[in-house]
Amino acid sequence: MTKPSLPELLHAAVSAVGGVERPGQIAMAEAVAQAVDDGSHLLVQAGTGTGKSLGYLVPSVAHGERVIIATATLALQRQLVERDLPRTVDALHPLLRRRPEFAMLKGRSNYLCLHRLHEGVPQEEEDGLFDPFESATPTSKLGKDLLRLRDWADETETGDRDALTPGVSDRAWSQVSVTSRECLGASKCAYGAECFAEMARERAKLSDVVVTNHALLAIDAIEGAPVLPPHEVLVIDEAHELVSRVTGAATGELTPGQVNRAVRRAAKLVNEKAADSLQTAAETFERLMELALPGRLVEIPEDLGYALLSLRDASRTVISALGATRDKSVQDEDAVRKQALASVESIHGVAERITQGSEYDVVWYERHDRFGASLRVAPMNVSGLLREKLFTDRSVVLTSATLKLGGDFNGVGASLGLSPEGTEREDVPQWKGLDVGSPFDYPKQGILYVARHLATPGREGSRGDMMDELAELVEAAGGRTLGLFSSMRAAQAAAEELRGRLDKPILLQGEETLGELIKNFAADPETCLFGTLSLWQGVDVPGPSCQLVVMDRIPFPRPDDPLMSARQKAVEDAGGNGFMAVAATHAALLMAQGAGRLVRATGDRGVVAVLDPRLANARYGSFLRASLPDFWYTTDRNQVRRSLAAIDATAKADGA
Repeated sequence: MTKPSLPELLHAAVSAVGGVERPGQIAMAEAVAQAVDDGSHLLVQAGTGTGKSLGYLVPSVAHGERVIIATATLALQRQLVERDLPRTVDALHPLLRRRPEFAMLKGRSNYLCLHRLHEGVPQEEEDGLFDPFESATPTSKLGKDLLRLRDWADETETGDRDALTPGVSDRAWSQVSVTSRECLGASKCAYGAECFAEMARERAKLSDVVVTNHALLAIDAIEGAPVLPPHEVLVIDEAHELVSRVTGAATGELTPGQVNRAVRRAAKLVNEKAADSLQTAAETFERLMELALPGRLVEIPEDLGYALLSLRDASRTVISALGATRDKSVQDEDAVRKQALASVESIHGVAERITQGSEYDVVWYERHDRFGASLRVAPMNVSGLLREKLFTDRSVVLTSATLKLGGDFNGVGASLGLSPEGTEREDVPQWKGLDVGSPFDYPKQGILYVARHLATPGREGSRGDMMDELAELVEAAGGRTLGLFSSMRAAQAAAEELRGRLDKPILLQGEETLGELIKNFAADPETCLFGTLSLWQGVDVPGPSCQLVVMDRIPFPRPDDPLMSARQKAVEDAGGNGFMAVAATHAALLMAQGAGRLVRATGDRGVVAVLDPRLANARYGSFLRASLPDFWYTTDRNQVRRSLAAIDATAKADGA
């Protein structure tokens, strides 16, 4: 029997999901197949509506080697595992004459821990002496969540938190889950044979396609101990998120609360001298943190350096003592010891990292209204880590609707540790960039309007002219507006102002769950939805409910963001343009994602309005505009109001 061709396989898969093959999808599938065969690397920009999931699934599955697919969002993981993969496998089975197996794999804390569920959480003194299941009253929110989790444990096949609907609070979930450091290990645990996390790992080992998230991929790269099974092909979807997810996984944090918890957990398991030294170090650290002012620490102050050395040394002593003593009077001693060890090791690791003072790390104080001060350390950049850990011994395909910034892939490539495209050297990974476009006719379906006449936004201030402009645009659009704001304060101010001015429902992020807000926004065309970061990327509302997307200003990182400003300075010190490499690239990615909320289907029409004149006037404006979909561009405020009114009238005539 002749081997089926890629076009045959793609046609079968697309038909099975009820879709239509598109030129961009075919081009993408062919490029992925080529990269996988060559063992090379590929960056693919595939616009909304391309069908990119099948564009990488079909050639990856057809290749026959194990493929890991890493995504950033739960929604895409679900779509892959519950819809795209089952249908693709069914469609390809008769042609390939084999049935590829697939599985989902996440970090351990995403799975219910049966030991925690049945034996309870190791207790700390101030929490009282009660099992949380007993002490949480059945009528309290926590109590209800815990009772639901107990019932769910008997029904669930996966123990995956995301399969529990509705979900439970982080506090409730923490009572029934463990981190990998807190886990006793399957061989030492009474419930090891039925462990959900272990079963997920076993399923992954036996599967041809493993769907995971960026966080686990980052941990796999950073820790050095493999979490993911061996594989020939790695596909990273939503790849524009990867750098921030890897940075998050490589960031360490110390807070007084965290240190005090470690002291309480370890105190009953070690000798008095070791416990006292950690307690003293914790008190010194807490006093310092009460005075901490937010901002970067270019050099570690002497008093903080002393406090961190004390924490590091006291932690090391406690870690040694924890390994050397046994105390049979402690109930469920192994679990108590493992939890204490995990807490103290975490403190030791961060304290040592900061005191060693790598030139590649950025250290800063942060202050949170609710949680107080924290000390944080993050890598200056993760490009070296990604180049070394990601692009060796496998073919890597990175895809997203936004990878080409300012007209090429080199900006995103550099953040991933890749040399400019076409660089021919043995010591650098070889890669190609491909933009397969979009099935949408952006110049006909959308308008990019820049309010050139407005005053340039300052750091703070009421921006009265911007509020007037926003109100007029929303009025002309008949509602139907997604407002994307650079800060929560700005979103709240705009919602408050427009609720007083307009007779349109204004939903505000934070007043309800995100899912509920998006559902209500989609259900009523007159409704507007205002919010910040997660709305720039997480809203998929095709049709007449979203015909105006407003950005209040170019979303540059805050000038006082310690990590971003350190990265910018590092580029400048190396002779580059720090502003363009860091701030403008960050803004371009967000704006491209935000503008992508407008056209989600072939019948969509509307306007992306940017209420920041710098997009038209500043030298970097052309770079940012080149990163956005190719909408028809105007700065004419009267033209855009007429267009919005016409789009609104058409939608109303169609009954929306």
